[in-house]
Amino acid sequence: MCVLNAIELNGVSFTYYGYAQTVLKNVDFCVKYGEVALLSGLSGEGKSTLLSVISGIIPNIISGKLTGEVLIDGKSIAGRKLSEVCRKVGVVLQNADSQIIHKTIEDEIAFGCENFAFARDKTAAQIDRVCTVMKLDKRWTARTLSGGQKQRLITASTLATGQKILILDEPLANLDTSGATELMNTLRALAGAGYAVLVVEHRLDMVMPFVDSVWNIRAGVVTRVENKREYLLSQTVTITDGSAEHEKGEALFKVNHAAFAVKKKEILKDVNFDIYKGERLLLLGENGCGKSTLLRLLARLYKPTRGNIVQNLDPELGKRRRGRKWFKSVGVVYQNPNYQLFMPTVESEIAFNAVSREYADEIIKLFALEHLRKRHPQSLSEGQKRRVSIAAVAAGNPKVLLLDEPTVGQDYKGLCDLVKILDELHDKSGNTMITVTHDMRCAEALCDRTVVIADGRVIEQGGKELAHAYFFENKKPLV
Repeated sequence: MCVLNAIELNGVSFTYYGYAQTVLKNVDFCVKYGEVALLSGLSGEGKSTLLSVISGIIPNIISGKLTGEVLIDGKSIAGRKLSEVCRKVGVVLQNADSQIIHKTIEDEIAFGCENFAFARDKTAAQIDRVCTVMKLDKRWTARTLSGGQKQRLITASTLATGQKILILDEPLANLDTSGATELMNTLRALAGAGYAVLVVEHRLDMVMPFVDSVWNIRAGVVTRVENKREYLLSQTVTITDGSAEHEKGEALFKVNHAAFAVKKKEILKDVNFDIYKGERLLLLGENGCGKSTLLRLLARLYKPTRGNIVQNLDPELGKRRRGRKWFKSVGVVYQNPNYQLFMPTVESEIAFNAVSREYADEIIKLFALEHLRKRHPQSLSEGQKRRVSIAAVAAGNPKVLLLDEPTVGQDYKGLCDLVKILDELHDKSGNTMITVTHDMRCAEALCDRTVVIADGRVIEQGGKELAHAYFFENKKPLV
């Protein structure tokens, strides 16, 4: 039995109404005050369900058959309202966009404080404190933030309300290396001050030096990992590149001094480089440097506010800025898969844009999605949604594949499989693959050439060695 437990589950099982499968099976689990605990496991094994039980979302919002005992701060939460549980437990969800409701950072952070009836001066002080910790400007507007900055915002909003039990579901998903390290240092400091911190995360290389205990979930069964070093090292081996070498072709895109601004905020200032036919290009840089914006410019979702981008895909495609024919040639995988999934089943989602029904079936098998064919895409885990969104775009066999954080939500096995699939598709089709990622485990395996962006400009170009240096120079030792 744990001492000073903030979270304690005894014999907890859960089944969603309408589904026969038991998602959680007789779970015994605890997190102490003063520790950072890690919950790890394969995608779709029940991690998010477990967090929903702890935070009171199950059964207050999501219904099903729940048995066993859930204790928060030593007291059972059975029959307690969600608002009561939230007073004790602060939650940072996987999907940042689903938690942001206000226009500015200041208003977003203030919202939670006001719901907790903080005095005006305390609210103002909390806003300033967490913005400093999370490196945010309270005057920024939420819609212009990068994915990583949004992740920092929802974390800041949770920290501001001051609950002593913190749950974070994939908080490092879109953070760059320095941002991830800063967040884990903050969580470590909070644990030192008596907080209880539970983190669900697949980027184990980043959380490894900061956690006290590790738990694994598999098929709904939770076990404590006794040999932390052995377990974590097995999940963090850098993935090698199995792709065939392709001869660099002609310039497919010429980015000529391109800039992009939203009102007074200049995101890209002067980007000038070429992208070649058939290459795998990796875009690196800190959160907010403009990587996702550059992908949107290449996809013609945005138009440069200065300079231009000349495409050499097809002269006919130059007549219109965008259209169905353009997006048949240029496939875009967004950072947030929820923006792309709209069909009633996984099968119909992948078939929607496929070059043929036969190819859709081939893609479903390649991405190992057969068992999810009839599931609604929005009912899947975030990692499963990511695979479906990539598969749906890949089924169109585009000439250019733009990937914005394609590995988010993937467990280590899923990550290895996904990298292998992407490189296999590249080898077969000869497509031009442009990837944005913060995941050091797979970056080198997804590139022939690396471009580093900082302060809205290209500051360095190179090969795989540049990607390696970017991630591994001065890297903190594991465990």
